[in-house]
Amino acid sequence: MAQMEDIGMARRGGFWDYLVLGASFILMIAALGLVFLYVPTEETMGVVQRIFYFHVPLAWIGFLAFFVVFLGSVAYLWKRNIAWDNIARSSAEVGIVCITLVLITGPIWAKPVWGAWWTWDARLTASVVLWLTYIAYILVRSLTLEESRGARFASVLGIVGFINVPIVFLAVHLWRTQHPTTLVLKGDLPPTMLSALLVSIAAFTLLYVALLMRSVSLRKLEFEIKRLKELVSD
Repeated sequence: MAQMEDIGMARRGGFWDYLVLGASFILMIAALGLVFLYVPTEETMGVVQRIFYFHVPLAWIGFLAFFVVFLGSVAYLWKRNIAWDNIARSSAEVGIVCITLVLITGPIWAKPVWGAWWTWDARLTASVVLWLTYIAYILVRSLTLEESRGARFASVLGIVGFINVPIVFLAVHLWRTQHPTTLVLKGDLPPTMLSALLVSIAAFTLLYVALLMRSVSLRKLEFEIKRLKELVSD
């Protein structure tokens, strides 16, 4: 009976995964249409400025993912429930991918605008530190032999590492940097650019949710398979 309930829950989970992924795909197509067909080319930077509509949403998803890691880590240390560790670990993996893409798209945008691929200003340096912190999180979680100890160590790192997220976000306001200030918060974006950016952010947010749900589901299956193998070996 319990196995039938697990199968039913897995099917319902799969349905929601595909639903969110489908919605993300539709919004992504809409965002691409807006970025390449609707939004005018920026006068100063030219075509390369269109990276903005992918660079900023990726950074947003990275910050969101690490915030979920923070919440999941706090919840795991409090409840000692492996489900919270699974959520934190899955979210960290998605966040690392997003910040990696941020660190790739940023130099592509910077080279024709700044004349250099990279400068060690406050935001860029803090972004690299953030990326390395969550790489360390995954290594600690994966390489620690004892499951509960690895979850505890990673949770502490997930909590401490999140301190760098607001530093990355506020770096352009706290220090003089080559990186531009946050145009969205200042209200300097024209309506056409703002609408394209918001649709792109919505699309990437749904994609993050779909990837997180799928990763958590796979981890649950891995845990069940491991448990069954232990029962068989006993």
